[in-house]
Amino acid sequence: MFTLNRKGATTIVDGVLLSYLIEDVMEDPEVPTEHLHEEIHHHAEHSREKWVLGVALSSALLAGFAAVCSLMAGHHANEAMISQIESTDQWGYFQSKGIKETALTSKAEILEALGKPSSPADKEKVAQYQRDKELIAKKADELEKEAQTHLRTHEVLASSVTMFQIAIAVGAISVLIRSRPFWLVSLGVGVVGIAFLIQSFFTAIGR
Repeated sequence: MFTLNRKGATTIVDGVLLSYLIEDVMEDPEVPTEHLHEEIHHHAEHSREKWVLGVALSSALLAGFAAVCSLMAGHHANEAMISQIESTDQWGYFQSKGIKETALTSKAEILEALGKPSSPADKEKVAQYQRDKELIAKKADELEKEAQTHLRTHEVLASSVTMFQIAIAVGAISVLIRSRPFWLVSLGVGVVGIAFLIQSFFTAIGR
């Protein structure tokens, strides 16, 4: 009787669960800050304080970073989904090879019980199936690792987008309440967003 390979079965289940997780996070992080830009630029045009113009410029730069990170996050989410699907397909292929191997092995055992020799061709096929399974398992593991790396990179980039959004919002608050320290806080949060962006590159090349 054919027994489902434990590692393959577990990986297929994990793949399905990961696919659901990726679907939940794969949408591009939104950057709904257009109204904040309009408000900041409006105050910058009518304000006599020079630092308000700095807020407008820094907010524009932060919005640019946020847009880039949002696109990159979406890309890595899509790549994670593709790699996980391919990994699951490979494990399915692995199981099909296992079924064929088990069928030939059972055939050989029955012939042996009847006192008849098994076919050399069948023995060669069994050996070939075993070699194929090793290669398939290796490829499936590599694809699964790629999916995990893409997903981690997506999460880091999503955090970066969030930091940029917060920075823009705090910048808008600084203009509305005429508080320069709030602008400095905005810049600090923006630096955190840039740090996440840099971290995403190291996460991506870590696979």
